[in-house]
Amino acid sequence: MNRKKGTFKREESLEEQVKKEISERERMISDWVPKTELGRMVKLGQITNLDEIFEKGYKIKEPKIIDMLLSLEEEVVDVSKTTRVVRSGRKFSYRATVIVGNKNGYIGVGTGKDVDRFPAINKAKNDARLKIKKIYRGSGSWEDQPTDDLHSVPFTVIGKEGSVRVKLMPAPKGTGLAVGKNIRNVLVLAGIQNAWGKATGRSSIKLNFVRAAIDALYQTSQIKVSKDIERKYMKQHGSN
Repeated sequence: MNRKKGTFKREESLEEQVKKEISERERMISDWVPKTELGRMVKLGQITNLDEIFEKGYKIKEPKIIDMLLSLEEEVVDVSKTTRVVRSGRKFSYRATVIVGNKNGYIGVGTGKDVDRFPAINKAKNDARLKIKKIYRGSGSWEDQPTDDLHSVPFTVIGKEGSVRVKLMPAPKGTGLAVGKNIRNVLVLAGIQNAWGKATGRSSIKLNFVRAAIDALYQTSQIKVSKDIERKYMKQHGSN
């Protein structure tokens, strides 16, 4: 609610915000002209699932493909001013880092560089979409009964960035995110609700912790697990 010079501005309700987002999404889809075969298939509705793209090994070259298939949230992690010395003197530019996620198993991090701040952020957003990956989640425990309540990491994973190491461990429901503030939003955007975490390494740069946390999440789909852990993980998903 804002009052200025006798004017009254009504705050948007949640329903109005949702309708506005849907309208903006439909406008974006309508205006988008795909430049790749994959983009054309997505816009025509021949591909409606991001998992199918990954399974078939398609290369995503257009950020709008991700926007059509996922509803993403974004966070600008870092915007820094850089200097490059050239013959004519110093040349300044901005470098931005952004993370995107759908809070349901997909997350990506990207960087962008431009002479202006906001174009650099937009480039980082697009780069993050092109680098988005699927991460796997678990129930936070190894109970005998399978469950679809995937709210934690499936097993202990470790991510690295520079001297920073981030260790994420499964936690039962109700634990919350017992992790440092530098990586909390990373887990939220990925859809992790409960986890124990530990960070080591000396660094005052928040970006290093963010990248290490994302690297740890990526390990959930890349790490080679023991037969016993694999059996228990598959049981959680109700697989034989």
